[in-house]
Amino acid sequence: MFDTFQNRLEIEGTLWTVTALRIGAGRSSEPIGSDLPVIKDALGRPLIPGSSLKGALRSRLESFLRCIDPKLAANPANEAEWSINSKEMRTLKEQHKKDKELTLAIAEKTDFVSRLFGSPWVASKLQIRDLTVAEDAWFGQYQERDGVAIERDTETAAEGKLYDFQVVPPNTPFEFRAIVENAKPEELGLLVIGLHQLETEQIPLGGGRSRGLGVVKLEVSKMRWFDS
Repeated sequence: MFDTFQNRLEIEGTLWTVTALRIGAGRSSEPIGSDLPVIKDALGRPLIPGSSLKGALRSRLESFLRCIDPKLAANPANEAEWSINSKEMRTLKEQHKKDKELTLAIAEKTDFVSRLFGSPWVASKLQIRDLTVAEDAWFGQYQERDGVAIERDTETAAEGKLYDFQVVPPNTPFEFRAIVENAKPEELGLLVIGLHQLETEQIPLGGGRSRGLGVVKLEVSKMRWFDS
């Protein structure tokens, strides 16, 4: 599948935070600062992991396609609904001793979404780099928000459970770069649907979405296509 170069699509643009964004780095152990900081790069600037954006994009496309036909996208929460589960993979290995034959058999059984995004048995054709904040737009303007844990039984604030969490403010630009290699026309079409969802603010990111956090908007500025 990847032994020869067929084509390559490079996409660049800007991902804007429409509302405040929180992609957490876990609970802080620092004596001073936010209880729940966001992920930062080595220079202390906010960072959106490419895997987080790719995961949100994949999840949206999976739910979309499963409404059309469950066979188009595996259910990641249920191994019985994977296009190839562990038992089936062992069977394929027993049936196809040669690597090329096994590769073709796996590709034939792999669901539509996994052909583009990857699976335990298939390498991803889509790579999204970690999104760093535009240097000329960042001056350390983190925001702190207050939160409180809720008692499930009483649905009231839990005593002594106040905390604060850090967010990246609205209108913060992040540099977006993605690469797709050796994709078929239908896989590129699926990616275009996903990019359109990002362009129209339909794929939220991070935590606190019930609070209205995580709305983002993609602006694609450049696409470059290479083929053999």
